[in-house]
Amino acid sequence: MSAELIAVGTEILLGQITNTNGAFLANQLAELGIDSLNQQVVGDNQARLDAAITLAEQRAEIIILIGGLGPTPDDLSKQTLAAHLGVALVDDAPALAKLQAYAAQQQQPMTPNNLLQAKYPAGATVLMNKVGLAVGAVSVSQGKQYILLPGPPKEFEPMVLDQLVPYLLKTLGHDATMVSRVLRFFGIGESKVTTVLADLIAGQTNPTLATYIKPYEVTLRLTAKAADEAAAKALLDPMEAEIQSRLGQYFYGYGDDNSLPQAVVKALAEKQKQVTAAESLTAGAFQATLADVPGVSEWFKGGFVTYSNHTKAAFLGLDEATINRDGAVSEATAKAMATGALAKAEADLAVSFTGVAGPGPNDGQPAGTVWIGLAQRGQEAQAQLFHFPGSRAAVRGRAVKAGLFWLLKTLQAE
Repeated sequence: MSAELIAVGTEILLGQITNTNGAFLANQLAELGIDSLNQQVVGDNQARLDAAITLAEQRAEIIILIGGLGPTPDDLSKQTLAAHLGVALVDDAPALAKLQAYAAQQQQPMTPNNLLQAKYPAGATVLMNKVGLAVGAVSVSQGKQYILLPGPPKEFEPMVLDQLVPYLLKTLGHDATMVSRVLRFFGIGESKVTTVLADLIAGQTNPTLATYIKPYEVTLRLTAKAADEAAAKALLDPMEAEIQSRLGQYFYGYGDDNSLPQAVVKALAEKQKQVTAAESLTAGAFQATLADVPGVSEWFKGGFVTYSNHTKAAFLGLDEATINRDGAVSEATAKAMATGALAKAEADLAVSFTGVAGPGPNDGQPAGTVWIGLAQRGQEAQAQLFHFPGSRAAVRGRAVKAGLFWLLKTLQAE
């Protein structure tokens, strides 16, 4: 059996976004024994999309449309496929209720275009969207399967793994159960991961192993196929144990929907610890990242943004003469910032950031130079030096994640 993937979106054709969905889905289909022999990219045009579907029908048994399920005028995938198959669009009651609840929560009226997200081609099997509002669907007509999937990766990937893969397994007559386990790592690049795990990757059969790049981190997806879930998990355990023996120092958690900030907040809650921060380089980004996690207010009461030497002295109690002597970007300043924040906020832990984001050097230090400090109640402050590559935004983003990772490992070691 073969499949053809059609990515829908003018923004893909213009190079404004990269079609990572195609590679992800092709990999998943290959694991099921389904060949992905052709892929198309089509702009937001109904006539051209209909022609792409017609072409795909000549070459594949499964035609998969990715994107174009939203509420805006250029989201045309559902309407085009329904018209192509000669069926109406009908409402999915659970999705409609979810839309209405969302509108009520936002205290906004439900507009007709938003209702489109809850519709699917009549007679199709609905693929539930656990993350977003637009449902997917699988239609069967004249021996072909037509699949609608959302475009945003955060909605697309869970729908593929949790909805589409089980559906295809059942359709193909496979009695086996597939179970995936996602491991998340920080502080190591994908090329190093693949080098360290080269023998496992080369020799994989069942379970399989795939690497994916996330912003400044790497995830590994282990997938096993067995008669039942317990047997599949038993296949995954030895492979994970081997991976952990090689990469355990970089590991921080499991799951597609997990993240470093979430892991940190969970660890703070488990240890009953409160954290604060003093930020120069990152200008509050570390605190904003923590504040995005629900329930963090119990463990994060606030912190400090101290860009200038004067504010470092005024807000944190640092000696401005000492800063001038050692430099704002230095081990001593990072430690003093963390110690000062800890005392001022009366917290259990404090993280500090100072450095040069770029684009050029500053304070005698090259761009990418970052000192991160960490102070704990009753202990002497520590500091780590980093040299991060990339743009100004990349240096700051990597610094935030490095601070989170160090904080998490500190909490886990207690």
